[in-house]
Amino acid sequence: MDLLHELHTHYNPASAVPRQAMHRHLVEKLLGRDSAIQLVVAFNGESKITGFAAVILLHSLVEPEPEVEGQCLLKELFVSEAYRSSGVGRALMVWVARYAATHRCSRIDWSVKATNTQGRAFYEGLGAQLVPDRMSYRLSREGIEQLVTRAGGESDA
Repeated sequence: MDLLHELHTHYNPASAVPRQAMHRHLVEKLLGRDSAIQLVVAFNGESKITGFAAVILLHSLVEPEPEVEGQCLLKELFVSEAYRSSGVGRALMVWVARYAATHRCSRIDWSVKATNTQGRAFYEGLGAQLVPDRMSYRLSREGIEQLVTRAGGESDA
């Protein structure tokens, strides 16, 4: 719970989430029976959680060959500020790579903020390569609602 709260504060410094809401989200959504997310956590010597990774396994829609169709999406990699540059992130990424290899994934994909120079240097130090022809897009809740409203009575695909 402490690490999830730190993650939330890291990305949303002006927004506070009640601990009860964070706990419900963890139990019902992230660890819920229908969750596609696989979570792995790192501990220090005193059983304190120092970091975690969240991954999702996917199958390519455009590459049906067994040797390339499996893909791993790294949804989140987060290390507590007190443990950064101590090997925790690397250990988590090694776990993610082993997990992906065990599930015959041909690649691991993730996004990182362009301003996160420390994170980008970390990933490049692992041998990851920036994908120059990819960009990240997002529809906010408002954008989703506007798109649905504008579609009106159009039939579903």
